[in-house]
Amino acid sequence: MISITSAQLDAWLALFIFPLTRILALLATAPVLNNAALPARMRLVAGLAIAIALVPALPPPPPIPAGSWLGLTVIVEQILIGAMMGFALRIAFAALDVAGELIGLQMGLSFATFFDPVAGGETPVMTQFLGLLTALFFLAMNGHLLAIYLVAESFTVLPIGQLPFQAASLAALVKSAAMMFSLGVLLALPLITALLVTNLALGVLSRVAPALNLFAVGFPVTMALGFIVLLLCLPYLGAAMEPVFNRGFETLEAVVRMASGT
Repeated sequence: MISITSAQLDAWLALFIFPLTRILALLATAPVLNNAALPARMRLVAGLAIAIALVPALPPPPPIPAGSWLGLTVIVEQILIGAMMGFALRIAFAALDVAGELIGLQMGLSFATFFDPVAGGETPVMTQFLGLLTALFFLAMNGHLLAIYLVAESFTVLPIGQLPFQAASLAALVKSAAMMFSLGVLLALPLITALLVTNLALGVLSRVAPALNLFAVGFPVTMALGFIVLLLCLPYLGAAMEPVFNRGFETLEAVVRMASGT
């Protein structure tokens, strides 16, 4: 008769529960992977599949019962690590959101909004458009596979419960969040420059011909020119997004290494 002791059961649970917690936290916060259109059951199945594939190759976890107070502390730590990794990737996508906001504002489309289930509120149409393109480029560049690879590597750099978690990684994550504004402005700079020149020309035209209805003329001109410049920039958008994604993955790696104190 096969007998299983409580110590063996706790060891088996710890071997699987702790990595699964970090993986599920990443899937719940990482862009594209946490899309509201993806059912929660699918994310759970994906997390289980990734955990089953990774557990045999991971370093052995400490002998901590998953149901103890210390085990709950380790679970909370794994949730925090996975969430930080997901938010580090989210910074790159937030840069595209900033670019969409700036483009929509310059084109006069800031009032045109749709309900975004991911953001949980109204989002300008240009932000939605760039967000869809960003998700497609991310999948085309195998960004989802690279995210899974990095979470697997994080168990080597930051083993479960064997190293004290360094709070300096949170400060590094907050500091790196500032790059989303600079990257967003750089991505929107061609269109901002073209529309700035257009607005200056319309301003000179209004001084030359005061009787001209600037609102009736300027709004269609800026919108049409914005769409033309955006259409001309689309073939180069993928090359511009690649370094943004690279910055996001570099931030993720830096956060994990700072959390481990290396």
